Amino acid sequence: MTAMAQPRAAVRLAELVAALSLGIDLGFGQPMEHVLRQCLIAMRLAGRMGLDDDARSAVYYTSLLVNVGCHSDAHEQAKWFGDDIELKSHKYDYDQKSLVAAAASFRRLGQGHPPIHRFRIGLEFALSGFRDLDGMIAQHADIACSLAAELGLPDEVQNAISASYERWDGRGWPGKLRGDSVPLASRLAQLAEYMEVAHRVGGEDAAVAMARKRRGTQFDPDLADLICTDTVEILGGLGAARTWDAVIGAEPALSMTVSGEQLDAALLGVANFVDLKSPYMLGHANAVAKLAGIAGATLGLDDGEVELLRRAALVSGLGRLGISNSIWDKPCPLGAGERERVRLQPYLTERMLQQSGWLASLGSAAVQLRERLDGSGYPRGLAGNSISVPGRILGAADAYQAMREPRPYRSALSGDDATAGLRAEATAGRLPGDVVEAVLSAAGHPTFRRRDRPANLTDREVDVLRLVARGMSSRQIADRLVISPKTARNHIEHIYAKIGASSRASASLFAMRNGLLPDFD
Repeated sequence: MTAMAQPRAAVRLAELVAALSLGIDLGFGQPMEHVLRQCLIAMRLAGRMGLDDDARSAVYYTSLLVNVGCHSDAHEQAKWFGDDIELKSHKYDYDQKSLVAAAASFRRLGQGHPPIHRFRIGLEFALSGFRDLDGMIAQHADIACSLAAELGLPDEVQNAISASYERWDGRGWPGKLRGDSVPLASRLAQLAEYMEVAHRVGGEDAAVAMARKRRGTQFDPDLADLICTDTVEILGGLGAARTWDAVIGAEPALSMTVSGEQLDAALLGVANFVDLKSPYMLGHANAVAKLAGIAGATLGLDDGEVELLRRAALVSGLGRLGISNSIWDKPCPLGAGERERVRLQPYLTERMLQQSGWLASLGSAAVQLRERLDGSGYPRGLAGNSISVPGRILGAADAYQAMREPRPYRSALSGDDATAGLRAEATAGRLPGDVVEAVLSAAGHPTFRRRDRPANLTDREVDVLRLVARGMSSRQIADRLVISPKTARNHIEHIYAKIGASSRASASLFAMRNGLLPDFD
């Protein structure tokens, strides 16, 4: 196989979180390194306050992870507003609790649809959607907190992230905290986030004006005063710094590292959170990693190469965060411009991983999963031996897994149909035949389907949970399973009670973490 850098014994957790933050930037319609710069601002504020290393560490990771849960309901955001990324890009235009912000959101309802359809969406939103949207925002912090726990971050970080949408005046989400009861790391991260955008768009004057205007409402007044009095020290030189190096170097005290099984768990946790973006891709990265790992071993790769291949599969979907769910979840053929945006996914993944020496070795394999032997793939149109062995294996594993999953425009293919489809790719000269056969062999491995049922779920409840995770309504589930809508709703209530879930996103996480997705027949 093409020589590739082998993973080092321990990896800094900050590198993985910082790489993920670049995807969060894209998902908010912001330029890459927006989150990294807000982390630098928060750390400068923490330095001016004289915080100790433990407190600064909480500020550091809270700033990097504060918005990581915001893509978990991108499916619903796109359903209401047409483009989830365009919607989130306006987060910083208004005070989110103002009437102006509410009016701006209402004007975006049903964007991209004909007037009659927009009216129908607006009516549905008025009846139930507004309440759901308010709950989604509160849920974002819980989802981000869940990832922080998976990454092994301390309780202080988890508590701060869970309160990251609270406000000084008590009018935040979920609205249970106010004033000094909001963790300091939460207050610093929120202020830094808004200051980064205001400063980047309008300079120091705009940042100071926002700090003064929202002092004592959204922002802690003492922290807002620091922005106003120490403006140059806190906001100066942000554009001139090598932001990645500055942020990685700013991690307080001893750097947190992960290795071995901890590293695999961290990568899987990140992969599951990325897959939350669309109900049609839940568990995709983990399934591809399993297929690719087994296929790689079958093809004679050594243990280190198989490990790298499996880990590359787990990060291969990071670029999806930068593409709207109005495309991923579209139930009809894509237009030419939309197809071009989809072709950016592997490229964006590579860009997000390239600044970390260790992650870059994964990115160099992950970027090739859509390349094809005849040169018809993307993003670079590589052909023949220009595609590495890891790239070929990832390509076949990803293609097979995509066939086995539902898409908004088709149902999941059966095992036989997916097998025929993958072999057709080999016959056409787009995928190598030996790799295709290794992947198909891996897909028949009996460990891919788990028979135990977590949380005492019944087989029927597992069926319902899978459909809930795919974004289906109770009526759609009833039609699929040939039961009444009332029975479907009862199943959903029982499932949520058993697994402790309160939303589709949290139910989806449970399904992925417990091996309930995907379902191989």
